[in-house]
Amino acid sequence: MLGKTEYMVMSRDHNAAQIHNIQTGNSSQRKVEQIKHFGTTLIIQNSIQDEIKNKLESGNACYHSVQNLVSYSLLHKNIKVKIYRTIILPVVLYGCEPWSLTLREERRVKLFENMVLTRIFGLRKGETTGEWRRLYDVELNDLYSSPNIIQVIKSRSMRWAGHVEHKGERSIQGFVGQT
Repeated sequence: MLGKTEYMVMSRDHNAAQIHNIQTGNSSQRKVEQIKHFGTTLIIQNSIQDEIKNKLESGNACYHSVQNLVSYSLLHKNIKVKIYRTIILPVVLYGCEPWSLTLREERRVKLFENMVLTRIFGLRKGETTGEWRRLYDVELNDLYSSPNIIQVIKSRSMRWAGHVEHKGERSIQGFVGQT
């Protein structure tokens, strides 16, 4: 856990923040290479690929634990969506606030969501061919009607960044007030 006497600079640049200790007044802040924040291990290069992989594996395991419910044809689709939003999605999103997703990572996360939504909403019969087909991503988004997983991650990240910024302003004001 990151303490008040530690700091970490996160960047995809391997040469970021060469300073090892920062002196403020009578106290010293030590630079750390990694921290654990809400179950997510953050490292100095801001590489979260392993964290996302772990979260998606956990989400997949969670999905498989409720697969019988999600696959049950007599259960209304709205109930299945609620199962996704209240049981599966929180497992994947726990600790996502500090994530900074690349396009590749966004695709992996969105692919997971589309896999679950496809199993919830099932297949469609093609109007022209009459054959069963998988729903297109646009159709899944329309049927889901909630913010997609990428929008949720970005929203939480922005809210977290605002919270950190606001907390930083309070800390600086308190520090300046002590001098």
